[in-house]
Amino acid sequence: MNGWIDSILQGVMLGAIYALFAAGLSLVFGVMRLVNVAHGDFIVLSAFIALWLQRITGFSSPFLTLILLVPLMFLVGYVLQRVILNPAFGADILRPVLITFGLSVIIQNGLLQGFSADSQKLHGGKLEVASIALPGGLAIGVLPLLTLGVSAAMIGLLQWMLYRTKLGRALRATSADLSTAGLMGVNTSHLFAMAAGIAMVTVAVAGVFTGIRASFDAVSGPDWLIFAFEAVIIGGLGSLWGTLAGGLILGMAQTTGARFSPGWQLLSGHLVFLAILILCPRGLFPRRTE
Repeated sequence: MNGWIDSILQGVMLGAIYALFAAGLSLVFGVMRLVNVAHGDFIVLSAFIALWLQRITGFSSPFLTLILLVPLMFLVGYVLQRVILNPAFGADILRPVLITFGLSVIIQNGLLQGFSADSQKLHGGKLEVASIALPGGLAIGVLPLLTLGVSAAMIGLLQWMLYRTKLGRALRATSADLSTAGLMGVNTSHLFAMAAGIAMVTVAVAGVFTGIRASFDAVSGPDWLIFAFEAVIIGGLGSLWGTLAGGLILGMAQTTGARFSPGWQLLSGHLVFLAILILCPRGLFPRRTE
């Protein structure tokens, strides 16, 4: 019995990082209806930038690199959206997707040239091995627990921003009716760029946490994109809290599947995703139409 409880706990902790992957993807889709194919590669890029910043600055903890990484990635997201992606929006919905696919290829090859194909890892020191003892001989890692807290806080802040701030109201209005929002004087190009910049902030945080928990290389991005995409679909398109739930469900499906066989870990997650997609095409917690 303890083994199953441990699997569920570990699945929740694993799902927290998937939810962190998916937060920015869910925000961008909810506002712009855009699936950013390069989302996973931007997470990998953030991890590599954090590694480089830690080396040149001598920061004792990779978390300190977020002081520089967060504004840098916000700027990257804002500029890319304003200069490259905004002009591509139009009747053809495939153009932005194809552009992000091209960005994915560019990022992967750029990282291969700059950092080689070797696996890298951010070193978090004692935090990586610290754990909290639980009744029944169980234990939970401090870093996964911190990841869960940060993931929930990040999604909570995004939800608060969307529904309690002027920027959020403008984003929701633009998402609901782009033409009418433009007629009311809303600068939609700036709003889309702000949404992309905020999404990149979540990408920066996800890159650092993932880089501490696991090794990464230049071509890890597509795998991470799949997990993020599945978490978004399971939770419901455009639903931020649904994205958190989707990540947790995906993580628990993988760890419980691994109890039967290690080869079932990833497959069980994909099967749960497929089953939910068939039974609930809009996801478990789709965003309510206002």
